[in-house]
Amino acid sequence: MFEEIEKYKRLDFFARQVVEGFITGLHKSPFHGFSVEFAEHRLYNAGESTRNIDWKLYGRTDKLFVKRYEEETNLRCQILIDQSSSMFFPLERQGDYAQPNKLTFAVYGAALIVELLMRQRDAFGLTLFSEGIDMMTEVRSSVVHQKYVYGLLEQMLKPMKGEELKKRGSNIAETLHLVAEKLHRRSMVVIFTDAFVHPEQREPLFDALRHLRHNKHEVLLFHTYEQDKEIDLDFGNKPYYFIDMESDRRIKVFPHEIADRYREEMSRDVAEVKRRAMQYRIDYVAVDIGKGFQQVMEPYILKRGRHY
Repeated sequence: MFEEIEKYKRLDFFARQVVEGFITGLHKSPFHGFSVEFAEHRLYNAGESTRNIDWKLYGRTDKLFVKRYEEETNLRCQILIDQSSSMFFPLERQGDYAQPNKLTFAVYGAALIVELLMRQRDAFGLTLFSEGIDMMTEVRSSVVHQKYVYGLLEQMLKPMKGEELKKRGSNIAETLHLVAEKLHRRSMVVIFTDAFVHPEQREPLFDALRHLRHNKHEVLLFHTYEQDKEIDLDFGNKPYYFIDMESDRRIKVFPHEIADRYREEMSRDVAEVKRRAMQYRIDYVAVDIGKGFQQVMEPYILKRGRHY
């Protein structure tokens, strides 16, 4: 097991290996690919290939012109990762590929998507957010940009302690509104978030998702959570101190005394996010990190491959 985890320490190697496994045997690409677009005419030079001569223009002008083309990405993708404190749960599993916490899953998932996009020469950018936009890169498709994004992602795998984690809240609604306006129209927006917001922020979150779709963006929502602990409250029959990772608020409870009501409310919240996503024609992926990275991402990539 140690060697299996060791080989995935560098994200670029990890992404290449996983993509090779995921897309082997697929007849079509999971994403959109690239195209070439006409740029301009130039005079034909004697001796070069006649392949790109514009014969229609020759008929009108009695001169030989060659069509010049430029490659153009037909997909611009912005990958958004929620790095608020709640995404570090469970804290002890930060950076662990075999049993990832929510943020680690998001990092590996983002690396995989970057590799898929690079293989098709599509452009991508990375946005990290918590209480606002913490960092937003340009949208590019170069190898240099890929290495830069991988470097940013690898930094996020390092364990964080103490003051680095305390009270890092999330303002996902405002972030999505800003992204919706900043991006080139008809971009792809990939979001990794646990969508843990105060009840008063629930509708603003859905409004922001609707804003992305209104601006013609394709949206992929990876809804990350830990089913056993965060949804089912599976802690056994003994008292625990529960600490809010974003506000540091603490409360002592016997989990089994509140489990039924808690499960009902949390399951309803998860179901509502899924329902709204489907209503807005957003590609929704439920991510139970307890299942592991491979078990969640492989079926999704294979399913998406059949859509194109």
